[in-house]
Amino acid sequence: MKLTYAIVFTLGFSLVTLSVADQGKLIFHDDFNRSESQEKTDEPGNGWGTNSAKRAQGDKQVDLKDGTLRIFISPRADHAVSVTHPFDFTDGTVSLRFMLEDKKDSLGLNFADLQFKEVHAGHLFVTRIHPNRVELTDLKTGNMRLDIRTARKAKKPLTEEQKQALTGKTQRFPHKVAIGKWHEVTVTIRGDQLSLNLNGKLIGKLKSPGIAHPSKRTLRLSVPRQVVVDDVRIWRR
Repeated sequence: MKLTYAIVFTLGFSLVTLSVADQGKLIFHDDFNRSESQEKTDEPGNGWGTNSAKRAQGDKQVDLKDGTLRIFISPRADHAVSVTHPFDFTDGTVSLRFMLEDKKDSLGLNFADLQFKEVHAGHLFVTRIHPNRVELTDLKTGNMRLDIRTARKAKKPLTEEQKQALTGKTQRFPHKVAIGKWHEVTVTIRGDQLSLNLNGKLIGKLKSPGIAHPSKRTLRLSVPRQVVVDDVRIWRR
């Protein structure tokens, strides 16, 4: 079944790549077509990491099944599931296939630089896909900026400069994403502009200074409930 899909997807993917100018060099690809040695803890392989040990008391939250990566949150987790992979580019493109299985599900593609200490946990920017909308957010110069996040956690009023810094850092685009069906998302970074395509169609763009951060070093798949993922690709331009 996956072989049949692979043929169809390859043809469709080729058409998509023809419509995207100069994606650059493919530096990573994972089709998750492998098995785990056990079923008690996360074992995604191929350089992927998870936050299950730290945020879910070691419970399994990631499973390789039928050539896909299934991500699901443990009842004991105190944070969304984060499935991470290192990479390094200034400009580039990330694409993957995903399936939402419930109207409450969502998928975030979070770009981070853990070596950059002026934001919480290296957060730079994120795209999040919900069943009824897409959100693009600059985190570096917005709500993950350390002084802003610290003030909010302490429930202190923001300064006028901090309030202004948050203005325009998130763009929301209404868009229906069918539940229980496969979709392809493509996220492209060019300078200070972030764009998101779904199934070959441009859904939205965000132009903001945090996107131009010179080193994007980590991709986080952020999942607050559950999602199925396949065919992750990363290009460096």
